[in-house]
Amino acid sequence: MSGPVGMALIPAGTPMAVHGLMFTRAFRGQGTPEQYEKFGRRADNCEILGTYAQTELGHGTYLRGLETRADYDRKTDEFVLNTPTLTSYKWWPGGLGQSVNYCIVVAQLYIDNEPLGVQLFVLQVRDEQTHAPLPGIDIGDIGKKIGMQGVNNGYLGLKNVRIPRMNMLMKNAKVLPDGTFVKSPVSQLAYFPMVYVRCMVVLGNSILHAAAATITTRYSAVRRQSPINPDGPEPQVLDHLTQQMKVVPEIATAIAYRIAGGKLYKLFEQTSKDVNRGDYSRLPELHALACTLKASCTYDSAFGIERLRLSCGGHGYLASANLGNLFTSATAACTYEGENSVLYLQVGRILLKTWAEVLAGKQLMPTMTYLSECANWSKFPQWSDDWKCLAQALQYTATNKTRIAFKSYNERLKRGMPQPEAVNATGIELTQAAELHGRAFVTNNFFEEVTGPKAAKRSTSLNKVLEDLLELYLVHTVQRHMADVLRFIPLTDDHLTSLQTRLEAVLARLRPNAVTICDGFDFHDKVLSSVLGCYDGNVYERIFKAAKKSPLNQKAVPASYEQHLKPFMKSNL
Repeated sequence: MSGPVGMALIPAGTPMAVHGLMFTRAFRGQGTPEQYEKFGRRADNCEILGTYAQTELGHGTYLRGLETRADYDRKTDEFVLNTPTLTSYKWWPGGLGQSVNYCIVVAQLYIDNEPLGVQLFVLQVRDEQTHAPLPGIDIGDIGKKIGMQGVNNGYLGLKNVRIPRMNMLMKNAKVLPDGTFVKSPVSQLAYFPMVYVRCMVVLGNSILHAAAATITTRYSAVRRQSPINPDGPEPQVLDHLTQQMKVVPEIATAIAYRIAGGKLYKLFEQTSKDVNRGDYSRLPELHALACTLKASCTYDSAFGIERLRLSCGGHGYLASANLGNLFTSATAACTYEGENSVLYLQVGRILLKTWAEVLAGKQLMPTMTYLSECANWSKFPQWSDDWKCLAQALQYTATNKTRIAFKSYNERLKRGMPQPEAVNATGIELTQAAELHGRAFVTNNFFEEVTGPKAAKRSTSLNKVLEDLLELYLVHTVQRHMADVLRFIPLTDDHLTSLQTRLEAVLARLRPNAVTICDGFDFHDKVLSSVLGCYDGNVYERIFKAAKKSPLNQKAVPASYEQHLKPFMKSNL
């Protein structure tokens, strides 16, 4: 339901999404075997439906600021849940408004009024037979949104709601009957379900991006406009170089993020196995990479889909083009499961710590080893124009942006600025370094995927197309960040001219293959749900057919004529 088939069946989004993505997984990843048997198995069978209630009206990404309380009562062996302020109301959980009868509540644990951090609690919110809200529970829908209208995002208020002690998920942290708190071996384990969702967001947004690219590419191959030669026929819009520049890089970007998302998910699966064995060493790397890719992928897909919509001219604004729906789904991901600027700041703080390890000569996590390698270069190696050179240029630029952010941060500390304020004051440089770190990972991962051992298993013709896509993505990404690249690498005018020539040449090479590359994504027409992007190319017939179906066209004379327009015009005689 969260992939292309779900897009076709439930284009407005499903209230069941969080149930499958987070609620059921929380019992397997955070609950004890007994808790899984009590709640998880029923959730897996959809005997109960749930959501994940973390975000509050007044707090989102900053989890330590959550106000919902869970106070332990030794006398009854229960937790007492409360949302003590308006801003502590849970806000946004998918399906909470009308659909679910259970949820995982993320709340601050208190024992003897001592705060012990965020924990996860299982709460029944509606009667299983009548679906009526249970006592002490204020629940409802938050209202219309820009998109995803089918999700019924909800709010939840709690007033002295009591739950058994064993309703706290206790695979990691525990509360014993006497009120003893047993800490989790690693505090980040409480946020593990959210890391999984960030992995899914990268994969999901790459699909949305690819779908929009497919619609626009197909339409650009059907639409004819503006002769290139004054006496020539109107060409396909895709023959215009400016249109190619709008459309084809988005195809390459969608593929690059699909590959990066696959790499991230493999890391998640391996880390999950390690955690089950008590090995938590790769958790920081997984967290850093998930934050980085979630932010960069959602930004690039949201802006990319809007660029693609604009590339379709006025027809792209039609609801029946479906680009608006794809955009609202993609842009929503820029703020859910971690607002992107905050995620970049988290990665920036990780980069600060990592740079200190570089200076200390320590071994780095695998996805950041390039920082040590590039830090040892007194200057960038000879510019060779090949793919490895371009990938290394982005790594070298990310390294130096990290170095400068670290320097600025430490200079502020030396001037006596408190550490939190120094981080805040360095925020712009930290987010820039984090963004470049993400770009460097995606480009290098794309490079390794296309040129690595898997190439021998692919046909020569397929490799050629993938190499052209890699060439386009590398050149385009370097050009996007040219201001930063030039700060650290002394490129000449000849180098810049060469990059522009390569960009134009690879666009020309990809032009004949653009439609069939998108065909390779294998989106069914019902998934794309677009009058502009159907496989048969009958764009104008489909646009007209959709217009004729409009409720406004069902009567030759609308009711508004007699009610409003006729009296208005007659009054002016």
